[in-house]
Amino acid sequence: MVSTRTRLPLLVAALASCLLPALGCVICDTKVKEALNSLETDYLPGHLAAEHHKKLMERVTQAVQDFKELPVNEDSYMGAVDESTLEKASWSLLKDLKRITDSDVKGELFVKELFWMLSLQKETFAKYAAQFLREGFCPNTCGMMLQTLIWCNHCKKEVHACRKSLTCGEHTVKVHEMEDMILDCELNWHRASEGLTDYNFYRVWEDKTETLVSKGKEPTLTKTMVEPEDAGTYRCQLDTVKNSPATIILFHVTVLPKRIVEETQSSNTPSQGEMAPDELTWVPANSSTVVQSPPSQSPTVEKTMRRLLVGVLTWGFVVLIASIVIFILCYWSEKNPRLFIESMKPWFSRGKKAAQSSQVPEKKAKKSRSQ
Repeated sequence: MVSTRTRLPLLVAALASCLLPALGCVICDTKVKEALNSLETDYLPGHLAAEHHKKLMERVTQAVQDFKELPVNEDSYMGAVDESTLEKASWSLLKDLKRITDSDVKGELFVKELFWMLSLQKETFAKYAAQFLREGFCPNTCGMMLQTLIWCNHCKKEVHACRKSLTCGEHTVKVHEMEDMILDCELNWHRASEGLTDYNFYRVWEDKTETLVSKGKEPTLTKTMVEPEDAGTYRCQLDTVKNSPATIILFHVTVLPKRIVEETQSSNTPSQGEMAPDELTWVPANSSTVVQSPPSQSPTVEKTMRRLLVGVLTWGFVVLIASIVIFILCYWSEKNPRLFIESMKPWFSRGKKAAQSSQVPEKKAKKSRSQ
């Protein structure tokens, strides 16, 4: 039976063989280098026998140096990735490495955990590299795109020229006379490209000579109120820091006749079919004099609203006066109750006398009826 001391060197060797394809370009990330240094200086002393430290780190260093021998496959790996792919792969490796160190595993179990993690990271890196080749590597369909890549064999950033067909097509543009002409030369990969300089628009004449019309950072050429002489061929060329242009597009412009805008009858002027009966004019058959019927004299809505408003204001004024009188009486009764009662007695006595006087004739009438 193999002892623990014998098995550990074998596991370390197996681990080193796994590091070759697993680390890949992620070793170019400074954060990964710092994490591996911390693993050697901070974690290994308390979790792996001291005699295995040097051997393990030598294997790891050798595996990283031998990564340039990794076979290149045009469908999965080409020896370089972009910065975004490197960040995703590095973050995945650092996350799993932190999970192992946080678990505080030691000895043989630590080596096995690290071995298993790196085998998974190998698949993850291969997946990210293949995705980059499908979607991110040289996304331009025409022209020349300058793309910054990180080469895994020496961890240096270099500009790669993605060369496709030089001309990016021809476009037909139709615009009416006295309207604006807009020629757009921007493609979806221009913003991701490196080393672009200026957009140049040229007027191409029949004798194949060219005249520079516009030059600058704007990808569009705008000409207001075009005229028939503006029709013809225009060429857009996007330059780069290299000798070759990034994009060439031809525009064939046709100037159509001016649009005819028909003047329509104002919506505020009613037609004869929409006019009210009292607004129609009467024209005698044998006379050129136009006689207009007088407007209707029936009450209008305006008069009705005016009367209603006067009535509301009158009743509001009456209610206001009554409220003031009630307020004064209440205030007076609270300040001087006795004087208020004495002043109100004559009003109550007059009311009683009036009621009694109205009852006397009624009694007399009842007596006369009974007799």
